[in-house]
Amino acid sequence: MTTIAHSRNPWPAAIVGSFVVFISGVVIFIAWAVRQDMDLVRTDYYEHEMRYQQQIDRQARTQPLKSQVNIAYDAALQRITVALPASHATQARGRISIYRPSDAKLDRDLKLSLNPAGEQMLDTKPLRPGLWKVRVQWTVSGEDYFFDQTVILAPAP
Repeated sequence: MTTIAHSRNPWPAAIVGSFVVFISGVVIFIAWAVRQDMDLVRTDYYEHEMRYQQQIDRQARTQPLKSQVNIAYDAALQRITVALPASHATQARGRISIYRPSDAKLDRDLKLSLNPAGEQMLDTKPLRPGLWKVRVQWTVSGEDYFFDQTVILAPAP
């Protein structure tokens, strides 16, 4: 008498195993994703949105003056010159922020102090070479203005 060996087909177990591995992977990913910090969401979203609208208003108010506002970097003298309209020179009150996108610890905030020609010189020797954003916010006769420009500082000679 001969016995015939029945071999089991591996496909049903392979299909079930594939589903188990896939579902396990999805569950592990969801568990990991839920534990991640979401830094893009602000707790003060609506307040921040109102401030942003004020920022848009400042920029719109500055638009007609754009040809009279200038931020220029002189690598030879290692300085940034901020120039506002001469008509604003005596009345302007505000701040100049020098912002380093790659390292917030290097940011600087300075008082706006224009000469009679409407200019202010900023020494760049203490600043690291690289990309900086210079932001000027000022008020004249109760009206707020804002201008910013990217500046790339060269290494000291």
